[in-house]
Amino acid sequence: MEDVVIIGGGITGCSIARELSRYDIKITLVEKEEDVACGTSKGNSAVVHAGFDASPGTWKAKLNVAGNKLYPALCEELDVPFVLNGSLVVAVSEEEERVLEELLEKGRLNGVNNLRIIGKDELQAMEPNLSSKARAALDAPTGGLVCPYEFTIALAENANQNGVKFWLNAMVTDIEKLEDSGFLVKTSRGSLRAKYVINAAGLFADELSKIAGAEEYTITPRKGEYLVFDKQFSGLVKKTIFPTPSKISKGILVCPTVDGNIFIGPNSNNIQDKLDTSVKAPGIKEIIEGGKKLVPNLPFKNVITSFAGLRAVSNTNDFIIEASKQVKGFVNVGGIQSPGLTSAPAIAQMVKGILQDEGLILKEKPTFNPHRPMKKRFRELNNEEREQLIKQNPAYGHIICRCETVTEAEIIDAIRRPVGARSIDAVKRRTRAGMGRCQGGFCSPRVLEILARELGADKLDITKKGPGSNLLLGRIKEFLQVEGGDNNDN
Repeated sequence: MEDVVIIGGGITGCSIARELSRYDIKITLVEKEEDVACGTSKGNSAVVHAGFDASPGTWKAKLNVAGNKLYPALCEELDVPFVLNGSLVVAVSEEEERVLEELLEKGRLNGVNNLRIIGKDELQAMEPNLSSKARAALDAPTGGLVCPYEFTIALAENANQNGVKFWLNAMVTDIEKLEDSGFLVKTSRGSLRAKYVINAAGLFADELSKIAGAEEYTITPRKGEYLVFDKQFSGLVKKTIFPTPSKISKGILVCPTVDGNIFIGPNSNNIQDKLDTSVKAPGIKEIIEGGKKLVPNLPFKNVITSFAGLRAVSNTNDFIIEASKQVKGFVNVGGIQSPGLTSAPAIAQMVKGILQDEGLILKEKPTFNPHRPMKKRFRELNNEEREQLIKQNPAYGHIICRCETVTEAEIIDAIRRPVGARSIDAVKRRTRAGMGRCQGGFCSPRVLEILARELGADKLDITKKGPGSNLLLGRIKEFLQVEGGDNNDN
């Protein structure tokens, strides 16, 4: 029997797994996709929020500020890039300036440090590419940036190093409360017995709570679409630029990333389909118009990709983090929308406390190692460092992704690491191979070959993103035979 089964391999589930891996208990994380970070955690704004937006007293407000403070040290432990670039909320009218005053007061009540409102001259000096209509801004220097999927993967790797087991491609089909004690968690991969179950299933948390017989609530998917610009425009803005927010959204922002791109988005539209991450023309038009209001000279001819993410909005419009009163041992962690990425480390600590209150004994593990193995990022090294690395391992001298300067050695490492990559997209999230200007046009076939070789698999079985997404349909020889052609190897 496992002590804890965590359902959901997003930022929340992996944060909880890593936090609990400090203790001498048996843990398995179950995820329906072929990798961690396949849902909301790979499609969001990547902003570590300062904490001035959420209503004082809510879990969003409390956990945002607490999580923000944990990020720098946590990213250093896990070898994840983190940039403390600061945030600006820009007002373009007198009415919006009054909203800045409200946000300033909210932020102070929430415990955000060093907030201030700055005028037009200082604002333009900070960000010269902003619209001339910008009158003032709320300056939040504690806002930052992280790569959300790399952070999630790092948490998973470190949790796995410290004993957490990961069941991937394992959709939960039933959660049965056992008469003696604990649960039987049934999945498409088999069943697990557990003393405690943590429901961190993102968009599907409401459905799993209902299956378990716990409290009922609803999760509505809220779609946000984005456009990403080529790295040559990396200096266009330095800080995260927000418009003044609405009641349902922080608005369409213009934002840098830790990897050097600029993006605009997201819009905010409630939808019904929890799997719909399509990007459509009306959404693109909406985010273009929103982005131009903040930065008029956005380089739209140099958009390299678009994507959409879904936020899990609960009917309470706040995080739902509590032990079930109806099913002992079942813990709901649902409705983790923005600022969920920022809050995740603090949520993990809160869940640990809930489990202790529910009776789980946590004894610290003397062998716990908070550091995951460091990654060698070839693109960040100088020529001397590169030469030394190639001497140690010639695979570092073989560039697979030209756009992002990713080597064969880095792709091999991504496959061999804890909770390693098993698909093209999983390699992409770990190495950035395929995230550059050509969007994988050059490197994808080579990544496929390396995956097949390292996994000892047939190339036909390698997928883009798990079952049902095979890149190759068959061999030319086989097709020729079917069509009655020559039986040769051409």
